[in-house]
Amino acid sequence: MATADILIIEDETTIAQLERDYFELNGFSVQLCHTGDEGLRLALEENYSLIIVDLMLPGLDGFECCRRIREVKEVPILVVSARKEEIDKIRTFNLGVDDFITKPFSPSELVARAKAHLTRYERLLGKRNSADQDAIHIRGLHIDKPSRRVFVSGEEVAITTKEFDLLVFLASHPNRVFGKTELFERIWGMDSSGDIATVTVHIRKLRGKLEADPKNPEYIETVWGAGYRFTV
Repeated sequence: MATADILIIEDETTIAQLERDYFELNGFSVQLCHTGDEGLRLALEENYSLIIVDLMLPGLDGFECCRRIREVKEVPILVVSARKEEIDKIRTFNLGVDDFITKPFSPSELVARAKAHLTRYERLLGKRNSADQDAIHIRGLHIDKPSRRVFVSGEEVAITTKEFDLLVFLASHPNRVFGKTELFERIWGMDSSGDIATVTVHIRKLRGKLEADPKNPEYIETVWGAGYRFTV
């Protein structure tokens, strides 16, 4: 993995410097800033390989900072925060954050997690830039978008139009958590009549067709209280 540029948005100077020191010892280039507004400006203006965000920031808070970054940037975002409530974690994952690390934390673990996310993003980017952009290959799953066909371990499975649309959307945004309401609006349309419960029904049907053990899914994971995530 090539040397990466990391942006750390953290208002506690001691913690920010500790994070910087550990990343620099591991060969990373690090930019520090201490407010949400400055962090957002840097994140949008520069091209960082990974961004670390505290939630309790002066000015623009970490939640809003993450939301605005994710709207325009496909970059790993890690939250490091003293906030431990489950609702805060669910909220950040709904915003598209890749990981949540609670203070106090192990700097070595933070660096290890950052490296893992960087490697994953590099792999995903390589897949997106490959010549085969009309297909998605993930482990034993093959999705052929032009022909709207799905294969599991080489065997074609019958799939409905909405099941296919839902599967392609999730697989095209791997490791991102999407709530039922957002999935309903994306796949069925904001003006569509119906109930968001149909999302649960379609997820259950997809698991029955794709998963070797639908109760322990390999592809479509439930994030309790938040929604669903396609895992790679």
